[in-house]
Amino acid sequence: MKPITASFLERFIYDNLQDETMSRTTKKIGKMLRFFHADEAADRSALDSPDYARGLSFGERWSGTPVAEADGSPVPAADNPLWKYFCEHEEGPGIWKWTHYFDVYHRHFARFRGQKANMVEVGIYSGGSLGMWKDYFGRNIHIHGVDIEDACKCYEDQQTTVHIGDQEDRSFWADFRTKVDNIQILLDDGGHTPDQQMVTLEEMLPVMPPGSVYICEDIHGVSNRFTAFAAGLVTLLNAQNTEPGPIPVATATPIQQSLCSIHFYPYMLVIEKNAVAPSRLEAPKHGTEWQPFLG
Repeated sequence: MKPITASFLERFIYDNLQDETMSRTTKKIGKMLRFFHADEAADRSALDSPDYARGLSFGERWSGTPVAEADGSPVPAADNPLWKYFCEHEEGPGIWKWTHYFDVYHRHFARFRGQKANMVEVGIYSGGSLGMWKDYFGRNIHIHGVDIEDACKCYEDQQTTVHIGDQEDRSFWADFRTKVDNIQILLDDGGHTPDQQMVTLEEMLPVMPPGSVYICEDIHGVSNRFTAFAAGLVTLLNAQNTEPGPIPVATATPIQQSLCSIHFYPYMLVIEKNAVAPSRLEAPKHGTEWQPFLG
């Protein structure tokens, strides 16, 4: 008998539970998936609809081909100063990063270079990235490193303050906020568990100022719980409180006023906050010639 796997059950949900009369069992079966998954340690309980199973099944059967196949991992752009620093950093405090992160960093952080800003880096480890950020952002950056290990206090200097605490402890963040504010950049490279990542985002993203950037990295595994959490924010970005009128006008929700965009990359999530909060979202019409079928 062919073994029952999560993929098998996910496809069963999509293929057989489209009928509304059967949809009541969908969540129950979804919650069972984690007990059948043999090749993935990630929690599969995020599956709560046949649409999720449909997307997962589509991705697992993916037939699209890349424009060109690379021999090895992605190579960041040669003019990326973060990548240049990393490649030339042969000795001293260690830096440990996935190579594809460097272009993501540069894409979302470049506008802060040379600017006066506060950065929080959760997870200091061997301290090498602290030097990389100071080189990249310049002398006006102040980095607040967060780590659970007391030994990381040794990395403090004029541009770096180290805070010792558990990122999953809400009381730690409450105390942290009394000492540090106006955080333009937050990078979560801490313990990497979904609960740590969710608590850190919940405690810190709302208090970050307009125009700030939040990055959480090392989000590993299919159906990762933090990914499911972030998908909830994505869903709220699509809220449509449309007002009656000749053109679509939607009153912006608190999330739409605050968050500009949410980006998913392999193992990484980036959230950018609006520099100016919109009060509404509009879809005006321009032109004079229109097909009659939507008149």
